[in-house]
Amino acid sequence: MSITPLMPVYGRCEFRPVRGDHCHLIGEDGRRYLDFAAGIAVNILGHSHPGLIGAIQRQAETLMHVSNLYGSPQGERLAQRLVDLTFADTVFFTNSGAEAVECAIKTARAYHQHGGNDHKFELITFNNAFHGRTMGTISASSQEKMHKGFLPLLPGFRYVEFDDLDAAKAAIGPNTAGFLLEPIQGEGGIRTASDSFMHGLRALCDEQDLLLVLDEVQCGVARSGTFYAYEQYGIEPDILATAKGIGGGFPLGACLATEKAARGMVVGTHGSTYGGNPLAIAAGEAVLDAVGNEEFLAEVRALGDRLRGRLEQFIGNYPELFELVRGRGLMLGVKMKVEPRAFVAHLRDSHQLLTVSAGDNTLRIVPPLVIDDGHIDEFMDKLSAGAASYAAVEAPVS
Repeated sequence: MSITPLMPVYGRCEFRPVRGDHCHLIGEDGRRYLDFAAGIAVNILGHSHPGLIGAIQRQAETLMHVSNLYGSPQGERLAQRLVDLTFADTVFFTNSGAEAVECAIKTARAYHQHGGNDHKFELITFNNAFHGRTMGTISASSQEKMHKGFLPLLPGFRYVEFDDLDAAKAAIGPNTAGFLLEPIQGEGGIRTASDSFMHGLRALCDEQDLLLVLDEVQCGVARSGTFYAYEQYGIEPDILATAKGIGGGFPLGACLATEKAARGMVVGTHGSTYGGNPLAIAAGEAVLDAVGNEEFLAEVRALGDRLRGRLEQFIGNYPELFELVRGRGLMLGVKMKVEPRAFVAHLRDSHQLLTVSAGDNTLRIVPPLVIDDGHIDEFMDKLSAGAASYAAVEAPVS
Protein backbone atom coordinates (compact mmCIF):
# COMPACT_ATOMS: atom_id res chain seq x y z
CA MET A 1 0.00 0.00 0.00
CA SER A 2 1.55 3.30 -1.10
CA ILE A 3 -1.09 5.82 -0.03
CA THR A 4 -0.43 7.61 3.26
CA PRO A 5 -2.73 7.16 6.28
CA LEU A 6 -3.66 10.84 6.00
CA MET A 7 -5.26 11.27 2.56
CA PRO A 8 -2.58 13.06 0.51
CA VAL A 9 -4.56 16.17 -0.45
CA TYR A 10 -2.15 18.53 1.31
CA GLY A 11 1.44 19.20 0.31
CA ARG A 12 2.55 19.20 3.93
CA CYS A 13 5.90 20.78 4.79
CA GLU A 14 8.46 19.25 7.15
CA PHE A 15 7.59 21.53 10.08
CA ARG A 16 5.66 19.44 12.63
CA PRO A 17 4.34 21.60 15.50
CA VAL A 18 3.60 19.84 18.77
CA ARG A 19 3.06 22.72 21.20
CA GLY A 20 1.97 26.34 21.21
CA ASP A 21 3.16 29.17 23.43
CA HIS A 22 1.20 32.42 22.98
CA CYS A 23 2.29 33.65 19.51
CA HIS A 24 4.90 30.95 18.89
CA LEU A 25 4.77 27.32 17.84
CA ILE A 26 7.30 24.73 18.95
CA GLY A 27 8.22 22.01 16.51
CA GLU A 28 8.80 18.32 17.11
CA ASP A 29 12.54 19.07 17.09
CA GLY A 30 12.16 21.73 19.80
CA ARG A 31 12.70 24.73 17.54
CA ARG A 32 10.57 27.82 18.20
CA TYR A 33 8.70 29.56 15.34
CA LEU A 34 7.02 32.96 15.34
CA ASP A 35 3.49 32.33 14.11
CA PHE A 36 2.21 35.09 11.83
CA ALA A 37 -0.05 32.61 10.03
CA ALA A 38 -2.26 31.76 13.04
CA GLY A 39 -3.70 28.59 11.54
CA ILE A 40 -4.65 30.67 8.47
CA ALA A 41 -6.28 33.49 10.46
CA VAL A 42 -7.87 31.15 13.02
CA ASN A 43 -5.86 31.34 16.27
CA ILE A 44 -6.77 34.95 16.98
CA LEU A 45 -5.99 34.59 20.70
CA GLY A 46 -2.73 32.76 20.08
CA HIS A 47 -1.99 29.23 21.25
CA SER A 48 -2.22 29.38 25.03
CA HIS A 49 -4.89 31.92 25.96
CA PRO A 50 -6.01 31.10 29.53
CA GLY A 51 -9.57 32.29 28.99
CA LEU A 52 -10.10 30.11 25.93
CA ILE A 53 -8.37 27.07 27.41
CA GLY A 54 -10.25 27.41 30.68
CA ALA A 55 -13.62 27.72 28.97
CA ILE A 56 -13.03 24.57 26.91
CA GLN A 57 -11.77 22.63 29.91
CA ARG A 58 -14.73 23.59 32.08
CA GLN A 59 -17.25 22.78 29.36
CA ALA A 60 -15.57 19.46 28.51
CA GLU A 61 -16.04 18.43 32.13
CA THR A 62 -19.71 19.43 32.03
CA LEU A 63 -21.32 18.66 28.66
CA MET A 64 -19.83 18.29 25.18
CA HIS A 65 -22.63 17.19 22.85
CA VAL A 66 -26.35 16.46 23.03
CA SER A 67 -27.73 17.17 19.48
CA ASN A 68 -30.00 19.91 18.24
CA LEU A 69 -33.15 17.96 19.11
CA TYR A 70 -33.06 19.70 22.49
CA GLY A 71 -33.07 23.26 23.71
CA SER A 72 -29.68 24.97 23.76
CA PRO A 73 -29.18 27.52 26.55
CA GLN A 74 -25.50 27.74 25.56
CA GLY A 75 -26.25 28.35 21.87
CA GLU A 76 -29.04 30.81 22.65
CA ARG A 77 -26.70 32.86 24.80
CA LEU A 78 -23.93 33.08 22.18
CA ALA A 79 -26.44 33.74 19.39
CA GLN A 80 -27.88 36.65 21.37
CA ARG A 81 -24.40 38.11 21.86
CA LEU A 82 -23.76 37.94 18.12
CA VAL A 83 -27.13 39.53 17.41
CA ASP A 84 -26.33 42.33 19.87
CA LEU A 85 -22.93 42.95 18.23
CA THR A 86 -24.06 42.86 14.60
CA PHE A 87 -26.77 43.60 12.05
CA ALA A 88 -28.31 40.14 12.52
CA ASP A 89 -31.54 38.98 14.12
CA THR A 90 -30.85 35.24 14.03
CA VAL A 91 -27.91 32.81 13.91
CA PHE A 92 -27.31 29.23 12.74
CA PHE A 93 -24.18 27.58 14.14
CA THR A 94 -21.94 25.36 12.01
CA ASN A 95 -18.59 23.59 12.39
CA SER A 96 -16.69 25.38 9.62
CA GLY A 97 -16.58 28.28 7.22
CA ALA A 98 -17.63 26.20 4.24
CA GLU A 99 -20.72 25.04 6.13
CA ALA A 100 -21.49 28.63 7.10
CA VAL A 101 -21.31 29.71 3.45
CA GLU A 102 -23.47 26.74 2.42
CA CYS A 103 -26.08 27.87 4.94
CA ALA A 104 -25.83 31.42 3.61
CA ILE A 105 -26.44 30.20 0.05
CA LYS A 106 -29.45 28.16 1.16
CA THR A 107 -30.79 31.10 3.16
CA ALA A 108 -30.57 33.39 0.13
CA ARG A 109 -32.38 30.90 -2.10
CA ALA A 110 -34.99 30.14 0.54
CA TYR A 111 -35.76 33.85 0.94
CA HIS A 112 -36.93 34.11 -2.66
CA GLN A 113 -38.49 30.68 -3.00
CA HIS A 114 -40.42 31.08 0.26
CA GLY A 115 -41.97 34.12 -1.40
CA GLY A 116 -42.98 32.14 -4.49
CA ASN A 117 -40.07 33.20 -6.69
CA ASP A 118 -38.65 29.76 -7.40
CA HIS A 119 -36.72 31.09 -10.40
CA LYS A 120 -34.54 33.30 -8.20
CA PHE A 121 -31.69 30.98 -7.25
CA GLU A 122 -28.56 32.48 -8.81
CA LEU A 123 -25.89 34.30 -6.82
CA ILE A 124 -23.44 36.64 -8.51
CA THR A 125 -19.96 35.94 -7.17
CA PHE A 126 -16.56 37.43 -7.89
CA ASN A 127 -13.33 36.31 -9.52
CA ASN A 128 -10.50 35.06 -7.28
CA ALA A 129 -12.90 34.47 -4.38
CA PHE A 130 -12.55 31.54 -2.02
CA HIS A 131 -15.69 30.31 -0.27
CA GLY A 132 -14.75 26.78 0.79
CA ARG A 133 -14.18 23.27 -0.56
CA THR A 134 -17.66 21.74 -0.62
CA MET A 135 -19.36 21.22 -3.98
CA GLY A 136 -21.53 24.27 -3.41
CA THR A 137 -18.71 26.55 -2.36
CA ILE A 138 -16.27 25.52 -5.11
CA SER A 139 -19.12 26.12 -7.56
CA ALA A 140 -19.43 29.63 -6.11
CA SER A 141 -15.78 30.27 -6.95
CA SER A 142 -14.37 31.04 -10.39
CA GLN A 143 -11.03 29.37 -9.64
CA GLU A 144 -10.54 26.52 -12.09
CA LYS A 145 -7.83 24.93 -9.92
CA MET A 146 -10.54 24.10 -7.37
CA HIS A 147 -12.88 22.72 -10.04
CA LYS A 148 -10.49 20.22 -11.60
CA GLY A 149 -11.52 16.66 -10.88
CA PHE A 150 -14.93 17.60 -9.47
CA LEU A 151 -16.94 18.55 -12.55
CA PRO A 152 -19.74 19.13 -13.24
CA LEU A 153 -20.20 22.11 -10.95
CA LEU A 154 -23.50 22.93 -9.33
CA PRO A 155 -25.59 25.51 -11.19
CA GLY A 156 -26.64 28.79 -9.67
CA PHE A 157 -23.57 31.01 -9.77
CA ARG A 158 -22.38 33.71 -12.15
CA TYR A 159 -18.83 35.11 -11.90
CA VAL A 160 -17.82 38.72 -12.52
CA GLU A 161 -14.74 40.80 -11.78
CA PHE A 162 -14.17 41.77 -8.16
CA ASP A 163 -14.71 45.45 -7.29
CA ASP A 164 -16.34 46.17 -10.67
CA LEU A 165 -19.78 47.58 -9.93
CA ASP A 166 -20.74 47.97 -13.59
CA ALA A 167 -19.99 44.29 -14.22
CA ALA A 168 -22.02 43.28 -11.17
CA LYS A 169 -24.97 45.35 -12.28
CA ALA A 170 -24.80 44.00 -15.83
CA ALA A 171 -24.83 40.42 -14.54
CA ILE A 172 -28.22 40.81 -12.83
CA GLY A 173 -30.86 38.76 -14.59
CA PRO A 174 -34.29 37.22 -13.97
CA ASN A 175 -32.77 34.39 -11.89
CA THR A 176 -30.60 36.58 -9.66
CA ALA A 177 -31.07 36.09 -5.92
CA GLY A 178 -28.23 38.33 -4.74
CA PHE A 179 -24.50 38.83 -4.44
CA LEU A 180 -21.99 36.70 -2.52
CA LEU A 181 -18.56 38.18 -1.77
CA GLU A 182 -15.71 38.61 0.66
CA PRO A 183 -15.28 42.31 1.57
CA ILE A 184 -11.57 41.53 1.82
CA GLN A 185 -10.52 38.60 -0.33
CA GLY A 186 -8.21 36.35 1.70
CA GLU A 187 -7.04 33.48 -0.50
CA GLY A 188 -7.41 35.85 -3.45
CA GLY A 189 -4.55 38.05 -2.23
CA ILE A 190 -5.81 40.35 0.56
CA ARG A 191 -7.73 42.44 -1.97
CA THR A 192 -10.07 44.96 -0.34
CA ALA A 193 -13.36 46.02 -1.89
CA SER A 194 -13.77 49.75 -2.41
CA ASP A 195 -16.35 51.80 -0.54
CA SER A 196 -18.14 52.67 -3.79
CA PHE A 197 -18.39 48.99 -4.75
CA MET A 198 -19.89 47.92 -1.42
CA HIS A 199 -22.31 50.84 -1.34
CA GLY A 200 -23.26 50.15 -4.94
CA LEU A 201 -24.04 46.48 -4.25
CA ARG A 202 -26.13 47.44 -1.23
CA ALA A 203 -28.09 49.92 -3.34
CA LEU A 204 -28.69 47.36 -6.10
CA CYS A 205 -29.99 44.89 -3.55
CA ASP A 206 -32.33 47.45 -2.04
CA GLU A 207 -33.62 48.54 -5.44
CA GLN A 208 -34.27 45.04 -6.79
CA ASP A 209 -35.10 42.99 -3.68
CA LEU A 210 -31.82 41.06 -3.85
CA LEU A 211 -29.74 39.84 -0.93
CA LEU A 212 -26.24 40.99 -0.03
CA VAL A 213 -24.42 37.94 1.31
CA LEU A 214 -20.99 38.50 2.84
CA ASP A 215 -18.37 35.83 3.41
CA GLU A 216 -16.43 37.12 6.42
CA VAL A 217 -14.98 33.75 7.33
CA GLN A 218 -11.45 35.15 7.14
CA CYS A 219 -11.83 38.91 7.56
CA GLY A 220 -14.38 38.79 10.40
CA VAL A 221 -14.19 38.55 14.20
CA ALA A 222 -11.88 41.55 14.77
CA ARG A 223 -9.35 40.52 12.10
CA SER A 224 -9.77 43.70 10.04
CA GLY A 225 -9.94 46.04 13.05
CA THR A 226 -13.70 46.08 13.50
CA PHE A 227 -15.79 43.17 14.72
CA TYR A 228 -16.83 42.54 11.13
CA ALA A 229 -15.35 44.25 8.09
CA TYR A 230 -18.73 45.44 6.76
CA GLU A 231 -18.82 48.00 9.56
CA GLN A 232 -15.97 49.90 7.92
CA TYR A 233 -18.12 50.50 4.83
CA GLY A 234 -21.10 51.94 6.64
CA ILE A 235 -23.45 49.32 5.19
CA GLU A 236 -25.10 46.18 6.50
CA PRO A 237 -25.50 42.82 4.74
CA ASP A 238 -28.60 40.65 4.78
CA ILE A 239 -26.67 37.44 5.45
CA LEU A 240 -23.13 36.85 6.70
CA ALA A 241 -20.98 33.72 7.02
CA THR A 242 -18.38 33.65 9.79
CA ALA A 243 -15.93 31.06 11.14
CA LYS A 244 -12.12 30.82 11.61
CA GLY A 245 -11.45 33.29 14.43
CA ILE A 246 -14.83 32.89 16.08
CA GLY A 247 -13.69 29.65 17.73
CA GLY A 248 -10.11 30.74 18.34
CA GLY A 249 -8.90 27.35 17.08
CA PHE A 250 -11.89 25.22 18.03
CA PRO A 251 -14.12 24.29 15.03
CA LEU A 252 -17.00 26.78 14.97
CA GLY A 253 -18.81 28.78 12.31
CA ALA A 254 -22.09 30.59 11.97
CA CYS A 255 -24.52 32.02 9.46
CA LEU A 256 -26.01 35.33 10.57
CA ALA A 257 -29.11 36.84 8.97
CA THR A 258 -31.79 39.45 9.36
CA GLU A 259 -35.30 38.29 10.19
CA LYS A 260 -36.41 39.21 6.67
CA ALA A 261 -33.57 37.35 4.93
CA ALA A 262 -34.18 34.24 7.06
CA ARG A 263 -37.90 34.05 6.32
CA GLY A 264 -37.49 30.78 4.41
CA MET A 265 -35.36 29.03 7.04
CA VAL A 266 -38.15 27.32 8.93
CA VAL A 267 -38.29 24.02 10.82
CA GLY A 268 -36.88 21.16 8.76
CA THR A 269 -35.10 23.25 6.11
CA HIS A 270 -31.57 22.94 7.50
CA GLY A 271 -29.63 21.19 10.22
CA SER A 272 -26.32 20.00 11.63
CA THR A 273 -25.39 17.12 13.93
CA TYR A 274 -22.51 18.91 15.63
CA GLY A 275 -23.18 22.56 14.84
CA GLY A 276 -23.56 24.64 17.98
CA ASN A 277 -22.52 21.87 20.37
CA PRO A 278 -21.84 23.12 23.92
CA LEU A 279 -18.07 22.66 23.66
CA ALA A 280 -17.79 24.80 20.52
CA ILE A 281 -20.14 27.39 21.97
CA ALA A 282 -17.96 27.67 25.08
CA ALA A 283 -14.99 28.45 22.84
CA GLY A 284 -17.01 31.08 21.01
CA GLU A 285 -18.08 32.70 24.27
CA ALA A 286 -14.45 32.93 25.40
CA VAL A 287 -13.45 34.53 22.10
CA LEU A 288 -16.20 37.14 22.37
CA ASP A 289 -15.22 37.83 25.96
CA ALA A 290 -11.76 38.77 24.66
CA VAL A 291 -12.45 40.54 21.36
CA GLY A 292 -16.03 41.80 21.49
CA ASN A 293 -15.21 45.24 22.86
CA GLU A 294 -13.91 48.51 21.45
CA GLU A 295 -10.73 48.52 23.52
CA PHE A 296 -9.54 45.28 21.93
CA LEU A 297 -10.61 46.36 18.44
CA ALA A 298 -8.80 49.70 18.79
CA GLU A 299 -5.63 47.84 19.74
CA VAL A 300 -5.94 45.62 16.65
CA ARG A 301 -6.24 48.73 14.49
CA ALA A 302 -3.25 50.36 16.17
CA LEU A 303 -1.08 47.24 15.84
CA GLY A 304 -2.17 46.86 12.24
CA ASP A 305 -1.23 50.44 11.45
CA ARG A 306 2.20 50.02 13.04
CA LEU A 307 2.89 46.74 11.27
CA ARG A 308 1.70 48.10 7.95
CA GLY A 309 3.82 51.23 8.32
CA ARG A 310 6.93 49.19 8.98
CA LEU A 311 6.19 46.89 6.06
CA GLU A 312 5.69 49.82 3.70
CA GLN A 313 8.98 51.30 4.82
CA PHE A 314 10.75 47.93 4.52
CA ILE A 315 9.69 46.74 1.08
CA GLY A 316 11.55 49.58 -0.65
CA ASN A 317 14.80 47.88 0.37
CA TYR A 318 13.98 44.97 -1.94
CA PRO A 319 12.27 46.32 -5.05
CA GLU A 320 13.11 43.10 -6.87
CA LEU A 321 10.98 41.14 -4.37
CA PHE A 322 8.15 43.34 -3.14
CA GLU A 323 5.62 45.62 -4.78
CA LEU A 324 3.05 46.93 -2.30
CA VAL A 325 1.23 46.35 1.00
CA ARG A 326 -2.54 46.04 1.29
CA GLY A 327 -5.23 44.96 3.73
CA ARG A 328 -6.79 46.25 6.92
CA GLY A 329 -6.16 45.67 10.61
CA LEU A 330 -4.10 42.54 11.13
CA MET A 331 -5.12 41.07 7.79
CA LEU A 332 -2.23 42.27 5.65
CA GLY A 333 -0.70 41.16 2.39
CA VAL A 334 2.54 42.04 0.65
CA LYS A 335 2.22 41.70 -3.12
CA MET A 336 5.45 40.18 -4.41
CA LYS A 337 7.18 40.31 -7.77
CA VAL A 338 8.00 36.61 -7.48
CA GLU A 339 5.82 33.59 -6.71
CA PRO A 340 5.47 33.69 -2.89
CA ARG A 341 5.39 30.01 -1.95
CA ALA A 342 9.15 29.53 -2.18
CA PHE A 343 9.68 32.66 -0.09
CA VAL A 344 7.16 31.45 2.52
CA ALA A 345 9.07 28.16 2.73
CA HIS A 346 12.38 30.04 3.05
CA LEU A 347 11.08 32.16 5.93
CA ARG A 348 9.78 29.05 7.67
CA ASP A 349 12.74 26.73 7.16
CA SER A 350 15.63 29.18 7.46
CA HIS A 351 14.28 31.85 9.80
CA GLN A 352 11.53 30.14 11.83
CA LEU A 353 8.88 32.60 10.68
CA LEU A 354 5.44 31.33 9.69
CA THR A 355 3.44 33.19 7.05
CA VAL A 356 1.00 32.07 4.32
CA SER A 357 0.95 32.54 0.57
CA ALA A 358 -2.16 33.77 -1.23
CA GLY A 359 -3.29 34.52 -4.76
CA ASP A 360 -2.02 37.40 -6.86
CA ASN A 361 1.57 36.66 -5.72
CA THR A 362 0.77 37.73 -2.17
CA LEU A 363 2.58 37.03 1.10
CA ARG A 364 -0.26 36.85 3.62
CA ILE A 365 0.38 38.13 7.16
CA VAL A 366 -2.40 37.17 9.59
CA PRO A 367 -0.90 36.90 13.10
CA PRO A 368 -2.77 36.26 16.32
CA LEU A 369 -4.59 39.43 17.31
CA VAL A 370 -2.85 39.36 20.70
CA ILE A 371 0.62 40.20 19.37
CA ASP A 372 2.48 43.15 20.85
CA ASP A 373 5.22 45.49 19.66
CA GLY A 374 7.85 42.92 20.65
CA HIS A 375 6.31 40.39 18.27
CA ILE A 376 6.26 43.00 15.50
CA ASP A 377 9.97 43.69 16.13
CA GLU A 378 10.72 39.96 15.99
CA PHE A 379 8.67 39.59 12.82
CA MET A 380 10.44 42.45 11.05
CA ASP A 381 13.86 41.14 12.11
CA LYS A 382 13.08 37.70 10.72
CA LEU A 383 11.49 39.08 7.56
CA SER A 384 14.47 41.35 6.94
CA ALA A 385 16.96 38.53 7.42
CA GLY A 386 14.85 36.25 5.25
CA ALA A 387 14.55 38.78 2.44
CA ALA A 388 18.29 39.45 2.48
CA SER A 389 19.25 35.79 2.29
CA TYR A 390 16.54 34.99 -0.28
CA ALA A 391 17.37 37.93 -2.52
CA ALA A 392 21.05 37.01 -2.47
CA VAL A 393 20.40 33.52 -3.80
CA GLU A 394 16.95 33.20 -5.35
CA ALA A 395 15.53 36.44 -6.69
CA PRO A 396 16.01 37.30 -10.35
CA VAL A 397 17.98 40.40 -11.24
CA SER A 398 15.61 43.16 -12.33
